Amino acid sequence: MILVADDDTQIRDVVRIALGQAGFAVAEAADGQQALEMAQSLTPDLIVLDIGMPEMDGLAVCRELRKQSDIPVLFLTAQADEVDRIVGLELGADDYVSKPFSPRELVARVKAILKRAQVATPTQAVLRRGLVSVDPERHLCHVQDVAVTLTAREMDLLERLMMRPDHVMSRPQLVDAIYGTNIHVSDRTMDSHLRNLRGKLAQAGCADAIETVHGVGIRMGACRGG
Repeated sequence: MILVADDDTQIRDVVRIALGQAGFAVAEAADGQQALEMAQSLTPDLIVLDIGMPEMDGLAVCRELRKQSDIPVLFLTAQADEVDRIVGLELGADDYVSKPFSPRELVARVKAILKRAQVATPTQAVLRRGLVSVDPERHLCHVQDVAVTLTAREMDLLERLMMRPDHVMSRPQLVDAIYGTNIHVSDRTMDSHLRNLRGKLAQAGCADAIETVHGVGIRMGACRGG
């Protein structure tokens, strides 16, 4: 089920019809406070979240959601110059669509996010590197015995790095691996992802988890702590 939150009834109608034709069940919220309450009670698979809403704007809704949930969020925004901040992991957003938007593009973005967020197969092993362990199936990360709460995007990024810990990945490679090849994400956004992931792992006791190889890219560090 997809929760669509926008104070514009016409936009909600367009999104509801497009998603319905694609086979999705849709619930609707007319403002930010209602969106937050419905997200908590319904636990949707994804939220399409407008930024400029009354009562509580979309950014505030996303901040509150991320305190308790990693439900994927797709922002609707007319603020093109805010994209890097919006998609940055300090807010925990998964993607955005700029207004005015193509309903077909919005559905494609929703499907791409849900595909990335699918639960891993039960045979997927726990990944380990030094003090860090990642269980993709259960969306769990630990530094020794300390649980680290990650958003879906942070988990994607860490999982990719953990799968090939001695391999250096360039930022474009990371973007393609996490977002797909058809979505443009700036270096600033990827840097925001990495900064937040580094900060969470460091706070849990592993400051050397991610290394920057200058001029080349990013790789997992030794993860011995420090």
